[in-house]
Amino acid sequence: MRKESFVQPDPGSWLAKFQFFIPIKVRYCETDLLGHVNNVSYFMYFEQGRIEYFENLGLTQDLFSDERVSVVADLECQYLAQIYLRDPLKLYIRVAKLGRSSIDVEYALVAHDELKAAGRGAIVLIDTKTGKSTPIPDAAREAIRGFEKME
Repeated sequence: MRKESFVQPDPGSWLAKFQFFIPIKVRYCETDLLGHVNNVSYFMYFEQGRIEYFENLGLTQDLFSDERVSVVADLECQYLAQIYLRDPLKLYIRVAKLGRSSIDVEYALVAHDELKAAGRGAIVLIDTKTGKSTPIPDAAREAIRGFEKME
């Protein structure tokens, strides 16, 4: 059974929603014997992009501290086309939705102006003392809403 894509209504319109990106240099160790990027590497790129996105917004202390940590609750990738060692990659990152204690993040890997992979996942803010979810601080919520132009 094929899962419905979150890339809606079409790849071009979906990509237009992204404002933040980082370049990704594919390393040799991230490829297989055929020169393709290994499927596991995509998730490392997503992590790198997510951290840089939050750093760019100045949210490191709000989301990663002694009191609170952000943990990945779910993560998925839709592989759309092969990526090779020397492909000039850009990873686009955006927050698609804010919950009480969760943040839905989307990822787009683009090379040669073509969407090669799409990802999405949820991170949850956890109180380090209780191990339970905790609300996203208002300052972090406002920074993300402002950057993403959310209502």
